[in-house]
Parts: sequence; structure tokens; C-alpha cells
Amino acid sequence: MSRKRRVHARSAYAGGALSTASDDLRSTADATPREPPRIAAIDVLRGIAILAMIGYHFAFDLRYFGFTHADFEHGPYWIAVRSLILSSFLLLAGVSLVLADSRGASPRRFWMHVGRIAACALVVSAASYFMFPQTFIWFGVLHAIAVSLVLAQPLVRRPAVALILGTVVIVAGLAVADAAFDNRALGWVGFMTHKPPTEDYVPLFPWTGVLLLGIPVGHAFVQGRLGKLDRLERAPHALAWLGRHSLLIYMVHQPVLIGALWLITHR
Repeated sequence: MSRKRRVHARSAYAGGALSTASDDLRSTADATPREPPRIAAIDVLRGIAILAMIGYHFAFDLRYFGFTHADFEHGPYWIAVRSLILSSFLLLAGVSLVLADSRGASPRRFWMHVGRIAACALVVSAASYFMFPQTFIWFGVLHAIAVSLVLAQPLVRRPAVALILGTVVIVAGLAVADAAFDNRALGWVGFMTHKPPTEDYVPLFPWTGVLLLGIPVGHAFVQGRLGKLDRLERAPHALAWLGRHSLLIYMVHQPVLIGALWLITHR
């Protein structure tokens, strides 16, 4: 086995949330398809987004337990912070889609990745229904990423088309509103005239457009036009670790935060 082959045998899916390769599997390297290597800079960027998300949710939880009275629904600062965090995750999902394709990720890997995200989205819906039955999450960020990845995959090698369609989706999502979409049956598409009563709402319009914009950004990265991002590889390893395990951290951070605050308020 060549040195290059060994590198691939140790690597993990560039667009995935968890690293799945192991040195213990080297003996079966020729029998199974290999995942492409991760890009440390992308993991660091995703790790930064994870930290920002945890901070945002911690602030939200403080309000839930009565420690603060921040207006997350209408305050310009909190709306901007949420939009920036969401944009980061969706853009990086589009970038990672390109990176995985450029390194030969198999269709099986792609569908396994989408399946994990979709399964976690269902868990989030169920858990949020238990806590917030009137405002549970029926189409949040994980739902949007899972569906958007499937919609964007045919355009992974067409950055110009993805750029145009992404821009159109964002503009349409921000500019178009119709009362016909003010329900759960169609509200996941977008175009609602008002934000529905839910703890997290990330409709396809405009947010799929952000993921689509990640495709041309990903191509720029592959072509070496974003070489300065390589400096991020010198960032603390903890950030890259957070990025590598972003899906797991997304799933466990809120139970940990809420549990800790509950203990504090009930001791």
C-alpha cells in the first residue's frame, strides 16, 4: 500500500460531523472504500461556529430560567447573531460537500452523512416536543441541512449555477411572503408572512441558498484561492476537535446546559 493510500485509510469524511476512520481498520483498507482526509482549517471554522452557537444557546437558556430578559425574537443584536451562526453552519456544509466530492467520497458516505443528520433532526423534534409542546422544533437547522444537502448535491460540480441559484433562493426567501405558506405543511419551504411559534425555524428559502453559496466557496478552496485559511491549522487543537465532532456536540450541549441550570435553580 502506498503512503498516499495510508493517508486515506486514516482519514474521515470532510463534510461529516464525526470522525469514523480508525487505525484498527487498516488491514481492510483494500476491501472497503476510503473516506477523504479532513481539512483542519474547515474543522477550526466549524469549531468556532460551535462555540458561538453554545454561547447563543446559553444566553437563551439564561432567559428561560429567568436570569435575563433578552429579546431573542425581536432584538436586532440577537437576530443578527443567530443569522451569522446559521449562515456559518450552512455555508460550511456547502464547502464540505465540495471538499468531500473532490476527494472521492462515495455516494454511500454522502447518504450515511445525510441519514445521521436527519435522524438527529427527528430526535431534536421529539425532545423539543417534550419540553415545548406548543413551540417544538418541526423544521430547524438540522432539518434544513439534511434537505439542503440532498438538493445541493447535483450542483456540487457546478459552482456557477450554484452561485446563481443560491443568490436567487436567498433573495426570494427574504422578499417573498404569502399567507398560503403560513402552516406546517408548507412553512418548511419558507415564504411565511411571520415567524411561526417554534423554538427554531430554518426554512429552505432563504437558508438553502446559503448552503448553495458554499459550493463556489468550496471550489475556490480546492483551487487554492483561499490559501490564507491554512493559517487556521495553527489554531488550538480544541477548536478543530469541536469541528470534527460538531453533530455530537450539537446534540448534547443543550441537555448539559439546561441540566446544569436546572440544578443551580433547584438546589
